[in-house]
Amino acid sequence: MTVDGLRPATRADVDAIHALRRSLEDWMAARGIVQWPPGSLPRERIAAQVDAGQWHVLVDDLRVVGTVRLLWADPDFWGDDDTPAVYVHGLMVDRAATGRGIGTALLDWAAAQGRAAGVGLFRLDCRTTNPALRAYYEGYGFQAVGQRDFADFSCTLLELRVGAAS
Repeated sequence: MTVDGLRPATRADVDAIHALRRSLEDWMAARGIVQWPPGSLPRERIAAQVDAGQWHVLVDDLRVVGTVRLLWADPDFWGDDDTPAVYVHGLMVDRAATGRGIGTALLDWAAAQGRAAGVGLFRLDCRTTNPALRAYYEGYGFQAVGQRDFADFSCTLLELRVGAAS
């Protein structure tokens, strides 16, 4: 799978990103998977993140089938760590498009962005209550390096060396 249809998100994509997120929140909730509680990412926050150039969308057959949010710092989850790294949030694949390697292709793309920027680490997180997602990331090559506890949830911090020494 390649990410030939991947492009920076625009304001016109906000509703599609939000709809995909909501559909995945509902899908997980129906299966007892605790990752993103329903309604936890408001449309307005997505719009602000799109305006900041953080979201990228993969379009196939004129619809968004995957997304990734790319950051160069993540103080909310990683604290004041100033180690050069690329961070991913919002990795989403439309359930109708699963099994095509889209998630892996989006991770490959994000890792390549990190290498191109000269950073050595690729980082992300997942809730400690989602062992299947953690296993997916570890299968990709990420290693758990810590945990971040919040008032109402905990996240496993994962990282992968992607290039330059850090």
